[in-house]
Amino acid sequence: MSTQPLSPSVNRTRWLTLVGTIITQFALGSVYTWSLFNGQLSHKLAASVSEVAFSFGLLSLGLAIASSLAGKLQERFGVRNVTIGAGVLMAVGFFLTAHSENLFMLYLSAGVLVGLADGAGYLMTLSNCVKWFPERKGVISACAIGAYGLGSLGFKFICSYLLSENSLETTFMIWGGLAMIMIIAGALLMKDAPQQQPTRTDSVSQARDFSLTEAVRLPQYWMLALMFLTACMSGLYVIGVAKDIGEGLVHLSAQTAANAVTIIAIANLSGRLILGVLSDKIARIRVITLAQSVSLVGMGILLFTQMNETTFFISIACVAFSFGGTITVYPSLVSDFFGLNNLTKNYGLIYLGFGIGSVMGSLIASLFGGFTVTFSLITALLVISLIMSATIRLPNALREGKKTLQHA
Repeated sequence: MSTQPLSPSVNRTRWLTLVGTIITQFALGSVYTWSLFNGQLSHKLAASVSEVAFSFGLLSLGLAIASSLAGKLQERFGVRNVTIGAGVLMAVGFFLTAHSENLFMLYLSAGVLVGLADGAGYLMTLSNCVKWFPERKGVISACAIGAYGLGSLGFKFICSYLLSENSLETTFMIWGGLAMIMIIAGALLMKDAPQQQPTRTDSVSQARDFSLTEAVRLPQYWMLALMFLTACMSGLYVIGVAKDIGEGLVHLSAQTAANAVTIIAIANLSGRLILGVLSDKIARIRVITLAQSVSLVGMGILLFTQMNETTFFISIACVAFSFGGTITVYPSLVSDFFGLNNLTKNYGLIYLGFGIGSVMGSLIASLFGGFTVTFSLITALLVISLIMSATIRLPNALREGKKTLQHA
């Protein structure tokens, strides 16, 4: 999209797309209420809570895989049709979850199907919306991803109420139907963003956009991928075991340690909003450097201090703030490096780091025994990532394109 003033119809279309994206993201974020159901599912299936909770790990992995493939689906079917399909698939996944009688069916329905549905809608609608607003990418990312985060909070109350009034099976079916209605309603407001048009010459346009095939040949791509994996691993692991850290390392009561959930939600949302807005005002890679520094402070407290209640809450807040901010800024950061037109594909592959990070921390903890080894590895990766973010430069073609624009 050029820098020329937009026609009223185009401006209306992009704002409707933003509204539709926010509605869709809110519904997609509902999957993060999954822990509410572990106890009842464990009782129903006569399985341990950890066996039931593994379904959410599969969901996160499916989400990441579908996100990496969503760009190809959008090219073929368009953002509206793919989003509608994601809504229908999510409803089917929850319907089958309601009727699951064993762990295999639970893993297939709640893990694979719901995860694929969530991933197909999440990154594609986010990237499409960002493309509509090239002049305020950070704020738009913050709005969309903030809605995703708020969805987990909003549906926590919705699902808790449904569980108190209905059976587990009925709750899953109502949840799936409600999510499907919201996702389809949001999809009907969306339109595919137009190709970004060059404002000067074709040579500049070529300098500003990289296909996925071109991007993966650049060292910058894999540097960004490692930084993203590190942020996801640190955030998802610490968020997932925060209550256990409070009880095991800080010796807090179960009730006090459970307050970590509220602290994390507030810090996570704050990171999304503050760093998302900040990323439109300073270089986005510097925002990532800031987020990494904040996360290092949190990990340093966890590793090297005798924690009390206050320092424990500060440490997990630092990690959650950094994680929320990083996943908000990253779509726009990837577009800064490799262009907007191929954002869904270029970011989709990097986003696999979310799925890998979701299982990597827990896997290392189980293999090597406890928090300390995992915290140490995360801290080492954060130091490496911090060095990378401080030294990474835009690809040569993009730098040359910007110089051409400056001297034109």
